[in-house]
Amino acid sequence: MGRLADTLELVKFSHTLFALPFAAAAALAAAGGIPTNRVCGGILLAMVGARTAAMAFNRIADLRYDRENPRTAMRPLVSGRLGLGWAWGVTGASAALFVAACARLLNPLCLLLSPVALGWVLGYSYAKRFTSAAHLWLGVGLGMAPVGAWAAVRGDLSDPAPWILGTAVALWTAGFDLLYACQDAEFDKSMGLHAVPARFGIPVALKLSTLLHVLAAGLLAGFVRAAGLGTYSWAAVALVGALLVWEHTLVKPNDLSRVNAAFFTANAAVSFVVAVGVAADVLPR
Repeated sequence: MGRLADTLELVKFSHTLFALPFAAAAALAAAGGIPTNRVCGGILLAMVGARTAAMAFNRIADLRYDRENPRTAMRPLVSGRLGLGWAWGVTGASAALFVAACARLLNPLCLLLSPVALGWVLGYSYAKRFTSAAHLWLGVGLGMAPVGAWAAVRGDLSDPAPWILGTAVALWTAGFDLLYACQDAEFDKSMGLHAVPARFGIPVALKLSTLLHVLAAGLLAGFVRAAGLGTYSWAAVALVGALLVWEHTLVKPNDLSRVNAAFFTANAAVSFVVAVGVAADVLPR
């Protein structure tokens, strides 16, 4: 049980709350109701597999940085509670689970796209070494979740709705990742990493985060319209806007003490609110 708890901490399993509700919202909208048990199970396993593989690999790739950063000194690989061999095993098994779910439970389109998705989310671990667009790289990784869920239900991606939702999720994720990265601005700068707060300063990062969240809220409204959703989904978009405004009141250039509340509490609520709004519109049908 101790190793299980350390593994869940290794991959930040609680952060699954960010992407999974958006995938659920996309699946409900695509199906016009609840998809089959097979598709629901496939989406869940694929999501968990891809995200776990990406997070475990990220911890392996960033180990030398985590050892130097006081904020990450108690992570399982740094503290020695888990070994590199275990982390590699988790990465490989999770990647295999993702591909197997696409192949056995979903459809040929999902299987065809699985190497692209897996390569993208694993590649993120090296992005901040050479580009300040690493925040957007992460965003696209999470934005693939609703696009993939739509593909799992429909077997095609010709409808604009999943692309609009995926872009909204990408910008929303990049925005809150900018807030989170403010904690490590000085450390990243000392290590030559290209995170926006380290290269351009915390005030610039906060302004860019605000802009991305404004665009994300607008795109969420575009998704509701494109998917033909109703009153509850529009109410969800309005509540998301309020949550994002609240999130940005928590973080100031000279006060980062509430970054974790802004990062986790507000953003977990955002994805949940969208999923509930879509479900309330779709399920009575």
